[in-house]
Amino acid sequence: MEAARSEAHRAATTYFRAARRWPALVTALALGCGAWVVFWPQSIPYESLGPLGPFTQYLVDHHHTFLHNGYWIAWLIHVGESLYAMVLCKSKGITDGRAQLLWILQTFLFGIASLSILMAYRPKRQKRT
Repeated sequence: MEAARSEAHRAATTYFRAARRWPALVTALALGCGAWVVFWPQSIPYESLGPLGPFTQYLVDHHHTFLHNGYWIAWLIHVGESLYAMVLCKSKGITDGRAQLLWILQTFLFGIASLSILMAYRPKRQKRT
């Protein structure tokens, strides 16, 4: 009985789940395309992007400052989400340093795709006798 309780406590302190694939992929592609548009707009094949091509070309030509600022704001939001993930780990009893680091890094890279999993996590409370 005591061994089961100890194992459950250990599982709670080391809890980590990888982000869902599709939301993480969408986030990675959006940040990757954003970097491409902001830093290397001359290399984008606008004519190959279909209806998105002329729109992207217009944004690059007329609103590059907006795109540049938006790109860095997106990363700043990811930094904030990572800091919140660190706070959530502590409040949910995830004390293992490796698990905390994984949550922070994953949230930095994938944002809400990772943070939503951590926010939904409900650790089992131990009964006090």
